[in-house]
Amino acid sequence: MRFARPAGLLLAAVAAALWAVNMAVLQPLTEPIGPWPEVLPGNNAYWARDLRFATIVAVVLGLLLAGRGDSWWARPAVVLGGVWIAADVAVDRADPTGTGPMVLLAAAGCAVVAAFACCAAFAVRRKRGAVEPGGHRRTLTGAACVAAAVTLVAAGIESPTDREPELHPAAFGTATLLLVLAVSCALAAAPASSRARGWLAVAVGAASVLGVLFVRATSPGGGLLPYSLLGGVLLTGVTLLAWDWPGGRPAWSWHGLAALAALIAQPALLLCAVLTMMMLPIAPPLTELAGNSAINAADSDLLLSFAGVLSGLGMSLLLARPPLLGKRPAPVAVGSPGS
Repeated sequence: MRFARPAGLLLAAVAAALWAVNMAVLQPLTEPIGPWPEVLPGNNAYWARDLRFATIVAVVLGLLLAGRGDSWWARPAVVLGGVWIAADVAVDRADPTGTGPMVLLAAAGCAVVAAFACCAAFAVRRKRGAVEPGGHRRTLTGAACVAAAVTLVAAGIESPTDREPELHPAAFGTATLLLVLAVSCALAAAPASSRARGWLAVAVGAASVLGVLFVRATSPGGGLLPYSLLGGVLLTGVTLLAWDWPGGRPAWSWHGLAALAALIAQPALLLCAVLTMMMLPIAPPLTELAGNSAINAADSDLLLSFAGVLSGLGMSLLLARPPLLGKRPAPVAVGSPGS
């Protein structure tokens, strides 16, 4: 896991930069012209907000990867994500537009990532007490599941017209960042590094990128098949990278069950999360606080990226179980019996 710290910080910084581009360049494209538009926006009108919230999730996951799943990194990173969302709403209300604000927001986001990393690293050096065996691996595998689930949402994001030239590259870039985080977290959760797992990570990443392109090519109205296939490839790849290999090779029967769960359970969990958000609306208050026009009453104001997080947490309960991950043997202290 030596790559985890620099890779996680780099990916978190890239996510912060994408968030800034989204705020200053893409968000203005989704807002109706004029303070009192005659026609209220409809479904998926604020697609830039969904992609922006997905980048905030990527910042949190990148910091979690940088901390190698340590709770002294993971818990504050989640809190930082909540604070970042509040800041996002405030900045959105200010309506920054153009290159200048974009550069300032990107610099501020990267500075926050760097400051957090310095504080977390200092806290870890001063901490005392033993760490629960295997706890880091469960956290990293759960993070990989969340990243994979939000990848599906980012890959399939749509707009009311789907004619914006910025939509496809923005969705592809955000989804690619998240799938790289999913593969990296899963690889960091592996019980031991090996050349085979490294090449497998490359193969899973390449296949997932092709899956994202397939989803973008078939949307809108492409149905659930492209999403299910992408989720099956990515989540099965997560298990192949993160789980133990008894006897030096994957337990294919268990990975087959994981693939079945990815194909069936993931879309079902995402659908349940979306339905829950329709009954307990979260996005409308954020839309109002950001000073944006309310969605037409005949349509729904949803935060699909949050639904992706919920479905990813649900998948982590299935795929990040300790019996599947296994545990590293406890190190023998120098001078102890048997050493």
